[in-house]
Amino acid sequence: MNETNIGVRPWMKAPKTRAVIEALTAAGGAGSARFVGGCVRDTLTGHEVGDIDIATPLPPDQVSAALKAAGLKAVPTGVDHGTVTAISGGQPFEITTLRRDVETDGRRAVVAFTDDWSEDAQRRDFRLNALYADAEGQVFDPTGEGVADAKAGRIVFVGDAETRIREDALRILRFFRFQAWYGKGEPDAASLAACEQQKALLTGLSAERVSKELLKLLAADDPRPVVRLMAATGVLSLILPQAQGVSRFERLVGIETDQLFQCDPELRLAALLPDDPAVGARVAETLRLSNAQRDRLVAALGTDQRIVSWLSPREARRAVYRLGVDTFCDRVLLAWACVDHPAATPQWRALLPMAQSWPRPTFPLTGDQVMAAGVPRGPLVGAVMREVEEWWIDHDFLDDKMSMIERLKAVAQGMAY
Repeated sequence: MNETNIGVRPWMKAPKTRAVIEALTAAGGAGSARFVGGCVRDTLTGHEVGDIDIATPLPPDQVSAALKAAGLKAVPTGVDHGTVTAISGGQPFEITTLRRDVETDGRRAVVAFTDDWSEDAQRRDFRLNALYADAEGQVFDPTGEGVADAKAGRIVFVGDAETRIREDALRILRFFRFQAWYGKGEPDAASLAACEQQKALLTGLSAERVSKELLKLLAADDPRPVVRLMAATGVLSLILPQAQGVSRFERLVGIETDQLFQCDPELRLAALLPDDPAVGARVAETLRLSNAQRDRLVAALGTDQRIVSWLSPREARRAVYRLGVDTFCDRVLLAWACVDHPAATPQWRALLPMAQSWPRPTFPLTGDQVMAAGVPRGPLVGAVMREVEEWWIDHDFLDDKMSMIERLKAVAQGMAY
């Protein structure tokens, strides 16, 4: 591969990809479809290619007609902005007509369609994203710096950085996210300065856009240097005012890296917050997280069960039973990340496979059995069950039905009803 040709890669010659390219080419002739953005950038940088986006000078109505003529499904996902999604072999391909901005307000843009590839490149965010490639792998770099930036790990805005940010304030967070994923060395000074100067624009963004970008950023292999930059520039406090600092977050990323654990953006978010489930709930509401994400954040930040590295096997089993495996493991990692020294690492690490391999038992007593022992139907049944369950937990989940029944009888007789 040379500087301007990436060759014909497997994702480019896959039948479902070829079907889309051929449909557009049949309608508009040679040069009417090029791969754009992330798939070209990721190929140049050696990253795995995910979504495959395509740019074309064909207007959206012609794109839809071309796809349908080729027997492909066309979904009008954003026709006002020139975007039609093709479904080929069950895979989506986002196809966008070349465009230029007519009007922007920092969140939305009014666009006009064009057939000028250079004009389209000028409205993109970063030079390494303003890259196009044809079906033969020939790379087109309208800014003249995109290929070099991708290879050097430079995240630089197209044209004037402040102008690009005023067009869409989310580009501030995208700058930090791309720095975390692709950046090498010190960030571009002018781009960083523009992000800091324009950071107040972030308050006008929707919570959904912010949370999506933040979690993508936190999913980078090592986002620690970038999160430090965000804290230093005041960006972090704007989008996450509840953050208590980055120390625990940095130690958590270090643990994941050292122990070869899979990176976990949701737990990394929790590590930035204080151990307070009410704070977790507020953050989840502010960022419009899903119910599952909210529940995990709230549970991970709970303080109802103290987790220390020297838990005995019996104490650990009790904690796993009360919290559940996932919450127990989350709290182990967050507690571990509060420790400055590595001496207790083997003890912390041992808690995780214990929790994951222990067959968490189900409390064997039923309400019918309680009533059979003479307890009348009503709230007292639950009270008796809770009392017996505490005894069962204290006895390390005793697997002895006779002892359970005897304990039930004793508790039932000892309660007035």
